[in-house]
Amino acid sequence: MAFDLTLTQAQHDLVARTHDFAENVVRPVAQHYDQQQEFPWPVLQEAARAGFYSPLFYRDLIGDPTGLSLPVFMEELFWGCAGIGLAVVMPALALSAIGQAATPEQMLEWAPQCFGTPDDIKLAALAISEPEGGSDVRNLRTTARQDGDDWVIDGHKMWIGNGGIADVHVVNANVDPELGHKGQALFIVPGGTKGLELVRKLDKLGCRASHTAELKFDGVRVPKANLLGGWDKLEHKLAKAREAEKTGIRGRSATLGALEQTRPMVAAQALGIARASLEYATQYANEREAFGSPIIDNQGIAFPLADLAMRIDAARLLTWRASWMAANKIHFERGEGSMSKLAATEVAVAATERAIQTMGGWGYITDHPVEKWYRDAKLYTIFEGTSEIQRVVISNAIAQKDGDVPLHAEMDPDGGPLNKAFGRGTETRTKMMNKAMEAKDKVPEPVLRGAMKLLQPPSRK
Repeated sequence: MAFDLTLTQAQHDLVARTHDFAENVVRPVAQHYDQQQEFPWPVLQEAARAGFYSPLFYRDLIGDPTGLSLPVFMEELFWGCAGIGLAVVMPALALSAIGQAATPEQMLEWAPQCFGTPDDIKLAALAISEPEGGSDVRNLRTTARQDGDDWVIDGHKMWIGNGGIADVHVVNANVDPELGHKGQALFIVPGGTKGLELVRKLDKLGCRASHTAELKFDGVRVPKANLLGGWDKLEHKLAKAREAEKTGIRGRSATLGALEQTRPMVAAQALGIARASLEYATQYANEREAFGSPIIDNQGIAFPLADLAMRIDAARLLTWRASWMAANKIHFERGEGSMSKLAATEVAVAATERAIQTMGGWGYITDHPVEKWYRDAKLYTIFEGTSEIQRVVISNAIAQKDGDVPLHAEMDPDGGPLNKAFGRGTETRTKMMNKAMEAKDKVPEPVLRGAMKLLQPPSRK
């Protein structure tokens, strides 16, 4: 399938419905939940009633072969509020990890328990980061060991969205520490399991409507059925990893795979914040007058906004490409997922800072939402891999691809033999075009039009 920027009617409808939800349900209460640091349970119920909070909804988004439904939804929702947006979509991160590793039976069992129903909202958490590890998911210390028919998990997790209040925790742990990241596995830990301790809810700079926590796992017992993928799959993976260790072949972990798939989602969230800030600053600059005219007439105000508009559109294109690649199972061999996150998150910080600067003192106080968006945006250069980590991923990828042609030139063409013979730039087509141009004054116009039509390259549609 070719990458196409044309949204379908269903996607246009999704954008409209999500924007309406963000504008009329989310934004009116965003300041309250930010200032009070309360979890927005009523908004989650409204999201569930609107169809935005269920595993089937995310299955439809992830299953879209264009890859565009997920990022357009995320951008519109987070245009409303990043903190509330995270509360709404946090179970989708856990669901993505489950989908990467689980058996079909496990998916059917646990996916509904990540969301619940409008009358009985449930939560899910993805517990990966640790105090010592941060973005280094290859060096996590939480362990899981077999004890009879159970797995026993011990460890310490940090910065966990919905941690400790979730009904379903997806936890990664080392089952063979000697193998590093290749010895990790994912487990389901239900909320309330003995030994699962909510150490504290974290007091954050931004995104304060979302619940983020520090967790400890002290002898947490879960049945063997809670190992995602099952024992046979894990045993096979560990055997391959041990063989790879002997041969020096580097492998991929399920945890890293889940992060790669979610980075375009995070990028789209940051785009929502960036766009909201640019729109607000532009509107303010059009209405605010100084020295007899709107301040947007001043190039010192207008040019930085123009640069931001360019960067936001560029980041959106990178995000859509990465989402399309993920939907079509095209590996991020050049760091395309990290490119999207890096570009989108850094422009979000730049856009929110510029919004405050444009508004001056008004931007610095809580009368306007831009100071909140500024606090929210900073998170996005940190979680799901810092900007520095994204640059490491990209630089390593381009080093490995040194001398290779770009992705679009590498993909197989689908135009068939006619394109190879008569496509743009071919020798045969060039000769025929030259002959036609030489004869243009001698050949009747209807004949010339017919000849030029024949020389058009075959359509790919």
